[in-house]
Amino acid sequence: MENTPAIINPSESALPVAAQSASESAALAMAAQQKAVVEARYKMALARPRDLDAVRQNMLKDARRPSFASVAIYHKPIGKGVEGPSIRFVEAAIRNMTNILTETSTISEDEERRVIRVAVSDLETNTYFSQDVTVTKTVERSKLPQGEKPIRVRTNSYGKPVYILHGTDDDILNKQNSLISKAVRTLGLRLIPGDLVDEALYYVRQTMAKQDAADPDAAKNRIIDAFAQLGVPVEALKDFLGHELSSIDPTELQLLRSTYSAIKDGETTWKAVMDDKAEREAEAKAATSAARKSDAKKAEPATEKAQTRTDTAARKATATRQQPAPEPEPEPEPEMEEAPEMEPENDNDMFG
Repeated sequence: MENTPAIINPSESALPVAAQSASESAALAMAAQQKAVVEARYKMALARPRDLDAVRQNMLKDARRPSFASVAIYHKPIGKGVEGPSIRFVEAAIRNMTNILTETSTISEDEERRVIRVAVSDLETNTYFSQDVTVTKTVERSKLPQGEKPIRVRTNSYGKPVYILHGTDDDILNKQNSLISKAVRTLGLRLIPGDLVDEALYYVRQTMAKQDAADPDAAKNRIIDAFAQLGVPVEALKDFLGHELSSIDPTELQLLRSTYSAIKDGETTWKAVMDDKAEREAEAKAATSAARKSDAKKAEPATEKAQTRTDTAARKATATRQQPAPEPEPEPEPEMEEAPEMEPENDNDMFG
């Protein structure tokens, strides 16, 4: 079989070849530019290495600032609670560490999701960590807006429908920024010495404790105003704490403050916080009820045994009362002594 040469139309092939050549040139130029930028960063890092003593000093300086300390710790209500350094804390620590590079790049995208690679590198030690985050281009709504058609519908834990809709550009951007920030925090903590983190968090707590002790009312008002900006009213805060805000203590102030940081960073939502509280209260009630039932079952056999002993003693007492008294045995009669036989003194006495 003979190979038939393909007929090529020059008018059709000239444009793609030129476009391909321009695309390759642009790619090569971009790669060269990126290489130059990376080399410059590493050269600068080697020329100005970090001083861990200076890093520590700067981190503790930040920890002593009340405005920074108030958002440095987050609290997420999972089980007994998850607490740790917030995104704002890690961002400040990365700046103080110097010579740490954070990068993001989109590696894939379609109509429903976008995959972004987040990378954090230590330019001095050439240590590199990366994580891929998936940004879905959808949002969930409990109510279907008029005129909109949902992509799909699911049922939540309360048995109510949740509508999944196409997200707006702002919705997608907010979700993307939140996921990137959380990935940077996770990766950045791997490059920051743990002892510096622990020491800085200690001073963060000390800073907030001093500020709360100096003016408790002002501290309470600040956290109330902060939650108000998130759309959480005072009544919701009372429900969360279980009492009036006038009797709030320093520990509860710190709990509210760290919960606010978690919501602000996108770690959780106020609805999730209250749902977790309701779930924990239901579990506590169920555990208390089970303990009471168990104690009642344990007490039943002891009560039955005591009742049995009481009944047995009562029956014995009744039987003792009803039984006739035994007749006394007759006393034995005393034995009569026989008179001794008299011997006659003489024969005349014997016969008279």
